[in-house]
Amino acid sequence: VQLLESGGGSVQPGGSLTLSCVASGFEFRSYSMSWVRQAPGKGIEWVSRIMPGGTATYYADAVKGRFTILRDNSKRTLYLLLSDVKPEDTAMYYCARGKEYYKDFEEPPGQGTQVTVSS
Repeated sequence: VQLLESGGGSVQPGGSLTLSCVASGFEFRSYSMSWVRQAPGKGIEWVSRIMPGGTATYYADAVKGRFTILRDNSKRTLYLLLSDVKPEDTAMYYCARGKEYYKDFEEPPGQGTQVTVSS
């Protein structure tokens, strides 16, 4: 299983950013996928999940209405659209395969992509 995240960067509060995750080594279209994040000094926090077909999505309360999860199975790519970002969104963002419960996820195998929100 390989997941390669990209798209992070520095953004001002209220700004937008798009994260991408390219998958390889498994049948991407068959798995639910999640975005998770880890802020400095904190544990990993589940952010969002999308089911294999892309029609069902779930969000943590902290990001609901501001973040959008998408997937393109033909490109084996997962996306997270961040909008109206806040300083508390600062974290390393990872993609991960989902487990049975919608908030559970496998340990992220990738390096992550850093998002820093500051003015």
